Amino acid sequence: MPFGLLKFGLSKVHPGRHQFTPSGTDLKKRYDVIIIGAGGHGTSIAYYLAKFHGISNIAVLDQGYIGGGNTARNTAVIRSNYLTEESVAFYRESVSLYQDLSNELGFNVMTENRGQLTLAHNDAAIRNFRWRAEVNQHLGVRSELVDRQTIQEIAGGLNLSEEVRYPIIGGLWHADGATARHDAVAWAFAKGACERGVEIHQLTDVRGIEVNRGKVTAVRTNRGRVECGCAVQAVAGSSSKVAMQANIRLPIHTYPLQAMVTQAYKPSLLPHISSPQLHVYTHQTSRGEFVIGGGSDPYPLYNTRATLEQKESLASAIIELFPHLAQARILRQWAGITDMTPDYSPIMGLSPVENYFLDAGWGTWGFKATPICGKSMSELIATGRVPDLIRPFELERFYRFQQVNEAGATAASH
Repeated sequence: MPFGLLKFGLSKVHPGRHQFTPSGTDLKKRYDVIIIGAGGHGTSIAYYLAKFHGISNIAVLDQGYIGGGNTARNTAVIRSNYLTEESVAFYRESVSLYQDLSNELGFNVMTENRGQLTLAHNDAAIRNFRWRAEVNQHLGVRSELVDRQTIQEIAGGLNLSEEVRYPIIGGLWHADGATARHDAVAWAFAKGACERGVEIHQLTDVRGIEVNRGKVTAVRTNRGRVECGCAVQAVAGSSSKVAMQANIRLPIHTYPLQAMVTQAYKPSLLPHISSPQLHVYTHQTSRGEFVIGGGSDPYPLYNTRATLEQKESLASAIIELFPHLAQARILRQWAGITDMTPDYSPIMGLSPVENYFLDAGWGTWGFKATPICGKSMSELIATGRVPDLIRPFELERFYRFQQVNEAGATAASH
């Protein structure tokens, strides 16, 4: 990256080569694949389709800009310490892909291996963590139940006093936990896709999906009608709305999820710390800021506004864990929109409409699944066969009563 900037600065020819499809590029009349949503998932699906399956006649459409939706509004946590075997196996592969993602894409996505510590404040949490640790270890994921002494060694600044509302009595240490730069992930996949012939059209709003005899045939946008061989929706926050354009009802409720960030401090906290009991989690970024998040809002809403109520809740909880942050200044507060399914697991795969594929219902898990979701969904689209890794997450599970219940494995309960 520094050499690229130096080369650009000394060049006599400006501007430099476009990394993405130039704005104003006309839409073709037809594409083999149309992907709705240019966030991490949409761009990764396009990238893997072009790289591994030779399908490049693809249009990625977004009503805003690349990575401007939930991709830019999450707290960038990567982990695989889930509860069910299906989820652990799926996210394990994603964590593995993240390790070499910068080299794979030729773009620094700033992956940092920092580990994740989930705190237990009661006996029920200890039992849950013991269960999760056993499942994780069985599937090759590094998770273990740890005591207060080990917690002190992992996070020295954590308040282990017993004179608080909810004393810490143990924890679940997940050594594979990490973070990455969220917008860099979307940019990297978008760049890689465009280099292989994919078109990404920003400021292109999908306003209708045409279905003829049970099969998707075209997509209507604010820039005209476009025919397609198949379509994929990857629109976190708007999954239900977009699916309804194809007359598909999804078992999803949508909630705002808020977070905030403090002023920068000298490095003092490496791991990601979360407390389901206090509904809060935090980690310190490479710039020194403390990113603080918690549970989603208690009522459905399509809105990204921030509230004083949630700010106060997050602040009181984080001060109990890290008293030295009591005087910290909050620099900014924001919200994303989470699509929550009944079992807190995503919906990936086929839909009731032929050639219309679903990538939805991610709740708070979407960012960490970006590379493996793109790889798996691209295989499905190219071959027509559902990969075993994502088969448990198909929409049909709700009709067969075979849900993948991950409500107990969320870092901050909803």
